Amino acid sequence: MTVALTRRHLAGLAATLAGGCAQRRRRPPPGEIHLWFTYGGRNRTVLLDLVDRFHAAQAQVRVKATFQGDYFEGLVKLRTGLFVGAAPSVTHVIGEVVPYLAEAGVLARLDEVGEEVVDDLDPALAQSGTFVGGDGRPLWALPFNRSTPVAFFNRAHFAEAGRTTAPATWSEMREVARTLTRRRGPRGPTARWGFECPVAWWFWVALVGQAGGQIVETDGRVSLGDAAGVDAIAHWQAMIHEDRSMKPPPGRDYNAWEATNRDFLAGRVSMIWTSTAFLSYLTEHAPFPLGVAPLPRRDRYSVPTGGTFFVVPAVVRGPEREAVLTFLRFMMSPEVSNHWATQTGYMPVSRRGRRRLRDEGFFARHPNFDVTLQQLTYAAPWPWASDLFRIQREAVQPRLERAVLAHGDAAATLSEARDALHTLGPEERRSP
Repeated sequence: MTVALTRRHLAGLAATLAGGCAQRRRRPPPGEIHLWFTYGGRNRTVLLDLVDRFHAAQAQVRVKATFQGDYFEGLVKLRTGLFVGAAPSVTHVIGEVVPYLAEAGVLARLDEVGEEVVDDLDPALAQSGTFVGGDGRPLWALPFNRSTPVAFFNRAHFAEAGRTTAPATWSEMREVARTLTRRRGPRGPTARWGFECPVAWWFWVALVGQAGGQIVETDGRVSLGDAAGVDAIAHWQAMIHEDRSMKPPPGRDYNAWEATNRDFLAGRVSMIWTSTAFLSYLTEHAPFPLGVAPLPRRDRYSVPTGGTFFVVPAVVRGPEREAVLTFLRFMMSPEVSNHWATQTGYMPVSRRGRRRLRDEGFFARHPNFDVTLQQLTYAAPWPWASDLFRIQREAVQPRLERAVLAHGDAAATLSEARDALHTLGPEERRSP
């Protein structure tokens, strides 16, 4: 079950430090730091293995790692931890919430991690390139598990249809999905769907970018893509209601992602969009030859970046802060970045590490991993907007499923979403 992070939770963050929680916080014992993480399954196993490797590499710092649920549950617990004086030493958060946390004053600057670490980071995955103007702001966040949405396809199904490559345009995507869909009789149930994708913010943002739009304009206006935002919803609606080639995944948030993966592995769907984070998992479990491809374009190629950044609460100071920096330097190293990426499917954030993988022939042996990196050429930066997370969780996401699955009016849906951003009370309307 996912816990909603509402504007009241976010509004409380700004007041947390003003209330003096820095003086009330209970610090861990000397030489110990507390890491809160939100990885499950295989990714959790890989992370805990890296913590063990960190312990084996040095004896000064011990990391107590604690699972906090999914991304959004972790954010609620972070807010609560800050408020009651039980914040972790270090945690990780999704990119969309970084601007708010920074503007709310609850994050520590991370410049002291060192120029060698910062200069080695891929700009497209680091704060500098993930956000518009991110390189001109203090360093608040360090990338680790970073991703983009990517297309996975069943090569056996594609071969049946005489295809070897994934569609490169929206129109081709609709054509291919219709061709791959199988039904039991003219009016019978669908035996196999051509396409499936969670009806979720991240994938909608990809469609908006591909249609030539952006969520927040350069003047700060929250446009939600204007016409491009409408076209993005209409594209899904057409594939579900007109073509009957897109399977609506059951469940919400990450339940829908898991359902999409299960349908794909079971052969019930021929092509899906999901995260690069599942690359290793799908590679290991697919009983068919697996294809990976960039997302298609309409007006242009475009994908958002995803995953999380390491952040450190501003209340972490002194020897504890130095211990955290030691841990982060280890996690940012080329060796660790490579191990994390090759064992999970997330993208290596270290440029030196990536060159090493290429020189060693890793991408030649595993070309699907290279596709995710090639797509970074088209990665669109997020706006540095303190309301970005609210736009996602309160304005857009609650309305997407209704608009797409119930075939609601797309333009009216986005107008309603924009209106929802202006319903704050006086206290919540003030900036952090």
